Amino acid sequence: ISDNRRLFVRGDALFAAGVIIGTAAMMPLDRHIAQELQEPQTQASRVTREASRTFSQVGGPGAILIGVAMYGVGRAARFDRVAELGLHGTEAVLLSGALAAGIKQATGRARPQGDNSDPDYFAFGHGAFSSFPSGHSAAAFAAATVFTLETRRWWPGSTWYVAPIMYGGATLVGVSRLYSNKHWTSDVVMGAGLGTLTGLKVVRFNHARPDNRMDRWLLGTARSVAVIPGADRRVAVGWSLPAPRGSP
Repeated sequence: ISDNRRLFVRGDALFAAGVIIGTAAMMPLDRHIAQELQEPQTQASRVTREASRTFSQVGGPGAILIGVAMYGVGRAARFDRVAELGLHGTEAVLLSGALAAGIKQATGRARPQGDNSDPDYFAFGHGAFSSFPSGHSAAAFAAATVFTLETRRWWPGSTWYVAPIMYGGATLVGVSRLYSNKHWTSDVVMGAGLGTLTGLKVVRFNHARPDNRMDRWLLGTARSVAVIPGADRRVAVGWSLPAPRGSP
């Protein structure tokens, strides 16, 4: 494990800047894209409507339910990796949701549907509206990021097929929010960036600090970090003690 225990690095600022630029670039197109997606011929397909509802649910309560279920199954069956993945994924989803909610309240952007459907309308600081950013997109991309990074640690060659599946599914969650006229395109872009960065930070935190309280309490393990004498760089050496049977 690398000795880099910093939670934030220079690349994070570059990534955040790219998300902000991408969001700003989409704003002039928000109204046009929304109008195109609400055309009768676009909305006519029953299959597409049902798929949109399904993916919207995955990005809403579904992301949390999946994470909690994976954690529960992993703990009950003693599948440590499944429990770890479920816990870290749930942490990322909840954190991204909290951050998105805070930004929504601060920006107060009008949604595409409603009395005020102007994409340029922001009631800053009042929280009158709650379109920006998309919380569903943030949750989906946070979960996708955690799943991709955690599985890469276990199976380094898996990224080439895991990443497209996970991020493809997260993208469909964002598209479903556009199709159902719940968000502007720039809302989704911002939500995707927020969720991705949140997932990155959750994984970095948990593996740079393997003795953090949440992992010790909920995964039933105790790990330590040691410095190997004479080594050129610090190496994290971890061990785990299984929780006693019947412990919460």
